[in-house]
Amino acid sequence: MNEANVEAGGQRNIKHKIYARHAGLKDPNRLRLPLIKYCIGLALDIEGVDMPCEISVLVTNDHNIRALNREFRALDEATDVLSFPMLEFSSPGWETPDADKPDIETGLLPLGEIVFSGEKVSKQAQSYRRSREYETAYLTVHSVLHLLGYDHTDEAEGKRMMRGREEAIMSEIIKASAL
Repeated sequence: MNEANVEAGGQRNIKHKIYARHAGLKDPNRLRLPLIKYCIGLALDIEGVDMPCEISVLVTNDHNIRALNREFRALDEATDVLSFPMLEFSSPGWETPDADKPDIETGLLPLGEIVFSGEKVSKQAQSYRRSREYETAYLTVHSVLHLLGYDHTDEAEGKRMMRGREEAIMSEIIKASAL
């Protein structure tokens, strides 16, 4: 895996470890890994994550993400992104009793894994008339929020809260990087 230290938004100088790689994907659908890492760092910073975390990112194809979606969500279809949180949060956001339990060996808090379908992201960006970079950034933020316990599937309040956080973080990403 490709390893990189990322400073979370440059404000708190917290070093997160983000492992990111492509697998089973042709060039036109590869996503910009530095953009994904930047968005993860900024999202964690904005959400107030105050300890070094570890996140794994895989960018793959529709076939592979469909198999994961079928196995873990019982949905036999390709999706844009999947999030696999390592922690269970009692409520969405960083404040949680489990957030102070880093891995004994690494000193990092394992937040989880994010898996993108580069093919689906490309198609979706075109469909929504957005750049691939914008779609990648948005889906990265969306996934990080899932790793932090946010959910949009069960109740209107959860959906409203998650969308509000997505908009706030995307606003900062756009200001900082002119997507």
